[in-house]
Amino acid sequence: MEPIKISLNDYVLSGGGANGESYDHKTDPSVMLKLYFPGKIQQPLDEMNLARKVYDTGIPTPAPGEYVVTEDGRYGIRFRRILGKKSYSRATADNPEKVMQFAEEFAQMCLQLHATHVDTNLFESVKDRYYRLLKENPFFTTDEKDKLTRFIADTPDEDTAIHGDLQYSNAIFTGDRRYFIDLGDFCWGNHLFDTGMVYLCCCLSDEAFIQETFHMSKALAIRFWECFAPAYFGTGIPLKEIEALIRPFAGLKTLIVERDTNRPMPEFRAALTTIL
Repeated sequence: MEPIKISLNDYVLSGGGANGESYDHKTDPSVMLKLYFPGKIQQPLDEMNLARKVYDTGIPTPAPGEYVVTEDGRYGIRFRRILGKKSYSRATADNPEKVMQFAEEFAQMCLQLHATHVDTNLFESVKDRYYRLLKENPFFTTDEKDKLTRFIADTPDEDTAIHGDLQYSNAIFTGDRRYFIDLGDFCWGNHLFDTGMVYLCCCLSDEAFIQETFHMSKALAIRFWECFAPAYFGTGIPLKEIEALIRPFAGLKTLIVERDTNRPMPEFRAALTTIL
């Protein structure tokens, strides 16, 4: 696919991350640009193609963007912004008295997502992704990798959708319309691999990270989880049993975090004690 040539003179820098920068259009507030750092050509194309396949499954997500390149040779994706949107993390932070409402709405979105059957030939399985991440991870020992591999293999398979980075900041709403965003790790498999990220973000992350990323206290994040868990797993299961079930799957997210940070994360590895 040939990228569309654009000029950065039409945009203003609005933020940055591990892989690139984001820009807002100077005159059209509905247009935003995600621009990758120099040398990353395939990554935006892969992300755009994946977004298009996810969109075609009927999962509520914004329309895929356009593959673009700037005058200085940087590649990226141009999107149509959903104006007036708010994430479930930001909404909870701004209106803590509505934490139960927002947690239950988010849980219903997740239940619908995890009930969506997908063509397993179009997407990677979550198990294959974790096997690959394990192989590439330089911080676990061979014995630890063997134990984690057995745990992953023994988890029952499901042919349903997985977001891949199921943070409550990656679900947005405007009015009565709701969308998942940032589906670059979308795949298929057992729902527990996905809901583990919710637990990690709410309960395993430290206060400073939660404040910076989700704009709330850790106490409020934990309260979000306490409201989310019965709405997702059912009110008949004690919270302690849900957390015992979900903790090792939350710990597996260490592989994604360590991939992105390139350092071991002992605070998340602690959730893997029942495996290791």
